[in-house]
Amino acid sequence: MNVVGAALQSGFKVALVDSGFPGGTCLNVGCIPSKMLIASADRIMEISEAGKLGIHSEISNIDFPAIMERMRKSISEDRQTILQSLRSTEKLDYYPVKTRFVDDYTLEAGNERIKAPRIYIATGSQNSIPAIKGLEETGYLTNETVLDLKVKPASLLIIGGGYVGVEYAHFFSAVGTRVVLVEYDERLLQNEEPEIAGLLLHKLSERIEIHLSTEIQKIERTSTGLQVCLKNRLDGIEEKREVERVMVAAGRRPNTDYLALEKTGVEVDRRGYIRVDEYLETTRKNIYAFGDVIGKYMFTHVANREAQLAWHNSMHAEPKVMDYSVVPHAVFTYPQIAAVGLTEDAAIKKHRILVGTARYSDVAMGIARAENDGFAKVIVEEDTGKILGFHIIGPEASTLIQEVIDVMAAGGDLQLIQRSMHIHPALPEIVLRAFSDLKKPSFPQIRSGRLKSLSV
Repeated sequence: MNVVGAALQSGFKVALVDSGFPGGTCLNVGCIPSKMLIASADRIMEISEAGKLGIHSEISNIDFPAIMERMRKSISEDRQTILQSLRSTEKLDYYPVKTRFVDDYTLEAGNERIKAPRIYIATGSQNSIPAIKGLEETGYLTNETVLDLKVKPASLLIIGGGYVGVEYAHFFSAVGTRVVLVEYDERLLQNEEPEIAGLLLHKLSERIEIHLSTEIQKIERTSTGLQVCLKNRLDGIEEKREVERVMVAAGRRPNTDYLALEKTGVEVDRRGYIRVDEYLETTRKNIYAFGDVIGKYMFTHVANREAQLAWHNSMHAEPKVMDYSVVPHAVFTYPQIAAVGLTEDAAIKKHRILVGTARYSDVAMGIARAENDGFAKVIVEEDTGKILGFHIIGPEASTLIQEVIDVMAAGGDLQLIQRSMHIHPALPEIVLRAFSDLKKPSFPQIRSGRLKSLSV
């Protein structure tokens, strides 16, 4: 339940001030539209790889405009449904404008001023645009404007190897665009296990040109497109790539610069994110903040939980602490990735650990599907048997991880998984298999993001 709905159900009169499309980032320019596109990309890849199962087929046509229009139509319909609800709900005043604080607990919304005893800030984040010479002049796509494309780019250079970068690299490569991905750091997906990042690098490199430890020096327009000048940060080698379009996926920054938070005593950190305590209350009593704007975990499911907690804490004398110890996430690239809890490197700094691994090919359904690359990895505290982290790369990773998330949320006793009955033959057996052969970590470990395969 979101804060607006909870407040209305509790009998309060509510003012909602939001200059963006109804439904927020997730519905309009984030999770939902990108996954609709990626669903098409996944089907393309499955058909392309069907030969490993003895099925030889060809894709005769990929209707890019139809793929994009399907996404836009669905988003538009959902947006209109939400908008109609906002405009017709009793005791709800909806202001589709930008707002800012003008006094203590007082906001300016268009020509009106709104004063409230409780305020909740969930203004989200926006793209962080790097200072690259020529970028503004030559133009670029973002996760927002890319959704407006009606014609498939023949070639695309993506700046950034994080979640958004690798997901859109997968999509555009699958539909037939020549993709170049440039990442400033030494590996993709810096927050994932190195083995996970390494396997993803290997698989994406089969169809995408990837440059790691690389900076973009400048972008220039030519008679045939855009010329991007690259420089490897390790060896200094310079290269040039010519592409039709450039997409920026280089991180996020908070939407706080226009709020004038100082007018009401709400503090931000050096990056502009709103400071909150463990109860999600800001430095001003009865003003709460959650979601991307506080810079914790930028996932919709986290923001939803934060919203629930912020509402609870603002209404009850006994507040609850926001627990970030079991925050799951998934990366919808190909292969798919999912993770929850600590990485091995983080866990070993504070715990005596055991590590278990299993390949998809270690279980019958993995063999049946000819899945030879994907794997799961679990990190367990040796003394207590508590699950500290779980990481998986391969088909249906975001679904397979759920039983581990549930157990971790219930205390993390690994025996709850070991004792449970898993259907045979089915992919969830890979989870059980990973927990069935726990060992002390061996050194030296393979911890490089350039890893091409995992030795189990």
